[in-house]
Amino acid sequence: MGKTTLIRTILGLVRPTSGAIRIRGTACTSARPDRIARLGIGYVPEGRAIFANLTVRENLLMAARAGINGRDDWSLDRVLQTFPRLAERLQHGGAQLSGGEQQMLAIGRALMTNPDVVLFDEATEGLAPLVVREIWRIIGAIRATGIASLIVDRNYREVLAHTDRCVVLEKGRVVLEGHSAELARVPQKLARYLGV
Repeated sequence: MGKTTLIRTILGLVRPTSGAIRIRGTACTSARPDRIARLGIGYVPEGRAIFANLTVRENLLMAARAGINGRDDWSLDRVLQTFPRLAERLQHGGAQLSGGEQQMLAIGRALMTNPDVVLFDEATEGLAPLVVREIWRIIGAIRATGIASLIVDRNYREVLAHTDRCVVLEKGRVVLEGHSAELARVPQKLARYLGV
């Protein structure tokens, strides 16, 4: 449908065939991924992409940096308070973690960059229902701190509950968009494109 491709294009990992990408008014269509990351973009990739050979502590610290305005709100201590399971496993290697713990680590690593926006690509995919609820709770808590989020997920109800605006893509084209609360009240529109 183009969701992951859109995220990868925003991050500079895929070159767009048309259109333009702007972050805070700065043209980023041809920018390198490292330049885009320094503009305050955090990324939680599909499949987690943690460093299996590094410990939890090393995975988090390797991403640590101040935000674009020098903010350092998300320290190691704050991430570990947000994810108590990771605090218990600081010396464990990434490969020793469960899928849910790896996802928490991927989110914690993104937060360690002190981002202004976090891109979540299928953050709940393949996780147990209890862990999925915890991930959505954490996404809500991140949103409450003022960090913007772009969420790609198959669970449209949760996406609508955790966003202000929603965009539905079909084969890379926007087919439906609007305020999340309004779209939640017209499920027939969603059913047309999502088969729900």
